[in-house]
Amino acid sequence: MAVIKPFRALRPPKELVEQVSALPYDVMNVAEACAMAAGNPHSFLHISRPEIDLPADIDPHDEAVYLRGKQNLQDFIDGGLLTQELQDCFYVYRQQMGTINQTGLVVCASVDDYQSGVIKKHEHTRADKEDDRVKHIDLLDANDEPVFYLSRSCSEVEGIIEGVTNGPPVYDFITDDGVAHTAWIIADQILIDRLIVLFAAIPKLYVADGHHRSAAAGRVRELRRAANPEHTGAEEYNSFLTVVFPENQLNIMPYNRAVKDLNGHSSTDFLAQLEKTFTVTASPTPLIPAQRHQFGMYLGGCWYELHARTGLVNEQDTVSRLDVSILQNTLLSPLLGIDNPRTNQRIHFVGGIRGTDELIKLVDSGEYAVAFALYPTSISELIELADQDQIMPPKSTWFEPKLRSGLFVHLLS
Repeated sequence: MAVIKPFRALRPPKELVEQVSALPYDVMNVAEACAMAAGNPHSFLHISRPEIDLPADIDPHDEAVYLRGKQNLQDFIDGGLLTQELQDCFYVYRQQMGTINQTGLVVCASVDDYQSGVIKKHEHTRADKEDDRVKHIDLLDANDEPVFYLSRSCSEVEGIIEGVTNGPPVYDFITDDGVAHTAWIIADQILIDRLIVLFAAIPKLYVADGHHRSAAAGRVRELRRAANPEHTGAEEYNSFLTVVFPENQLNIMPYNRAVKDLNGHSSTDFLAQLEKTFTVTASPTPLIPAQRHQFGMYLGGCWYELHARTGLVNEQDTVSRLDVSILQNTLLSPLLGIDNPRTNQRIHFVGGIRGTDELIKLVDSGEYAVAFALYPTSISELIELADQDQIMPPKSTWFEPKLRSGLFVHLLS
């Protein structure tokens, strides 16, 4: 059953939280991170993306980058930009983006739960990205960004959280992207103990966003356990920073694709080949899929609507019936030669928050030949697949809004 524990968060003072908070490290490239942090020495990007403080030509995996992050974290602590809670607490974190309102519980999850399968995964990790997070977390000596988890709804947990949110928040601000962020502290030991008991009755947690950070937390624990002859299992490195949201509040957006070339096909030939597995119809406007098995395609300055032909999809197969699987197995791999989307450098994944404008931009720039807009994977599909210990194709889900970094840090020592 799910183990959660309170922790003494390292967090910014209320008057500085807007300056410190930042988008997570993996939703931007280095140039975008530099632009976001420009003129703001308090931005948490100096910790989560420390390469922005080093020469532009430095390898982002150079040890100097990880050491700079460690130094920047210490500078933030020394300068009062981050201070540690005096007692172990849980925290409540609410995000509002338009009509989307999601409220989660900030906790430390158990590495043992991750390794035993109580925490369910739905994606494979990439070795290089996992190695990067291991080095970052280990040298930083902290989980600096939370993992995004979901759980089955529990009315008593949600009732406790609702009661907490009726009180005064510790943070309440709106970021430049229009997302409102509000946080509360749970310091009452009776509530803390009750939440621990309630989560112990929840059979599983699910990784929504943060597979690499979760896997890295496990590897860091193993490194530290091996180096600690007095290891007891109670050390802080046995748990890691998470925010757990109930399934009924979360919003998944599509994870779209763009491909650099047509794998030797002309546009005419490519369209003809598509007709074998899809109905293809020209669209006068950008096509945002409104249902399963419908795809938008932007090619040669034109939009097309694609529908999977009858009989193409095995609806009994949890994985192959996903739209990301249909696109991969019937189009990207056989026609465009993208056999392994985890490693192929010709494919680019575009978070749904960027919309169809980003797909048009990529193709019109000439850097990409074709782009695809997908219908989003559902929460129920994610849970069903994870419960079966199945794995989705990479980049199947894009959760929005993103958890803001810098609000809570979990120190490992």
